[in-house]
Amino acid sequence: QVQLVESGGGLVPPGGSLTLSCAASGGIDIGTTAMGWYRQPPGKQRELIADITYDGRTHYEVPLKGRATISRDAAKNTLYLHMNNLNHEDTGVYFCNSRYGSWLPWGSGTQVTVSS
Repeated sequence: QVQLVESGGGLVPPGGSLTLSCAASGGIDIGTTAMGWYRQPPGKQRELIADITYDGRTHYEVPLKGRATISRDAAKNTLYLHMNNLNHEDTGVYFCNSRYGSWLPWGSGTQVTVSS
């Protein structure tokens, strides 16, 4: 059974930074799977914000472009998202999941709250 566990969220002031982690287990190889980070703002639908292809190419949606870096550690089977210059619009629950094809079982996500 594939399991995704997100962590690293918290309360940060505007302008701050965070690095989120997504630890995968149960047969999914983060190093060779196209993966994405998704964000669900309060009261809104979940949206893709960044992704990395099987061969390491990265892409960022407009809200995060220039402020984020998606990466992975194949040895740890973990996906990361580093975000800087955070603003109130970055508040939400952050999830990781596959970028293409069928969804993997969703984790609980990690809450990011940007507030002074």
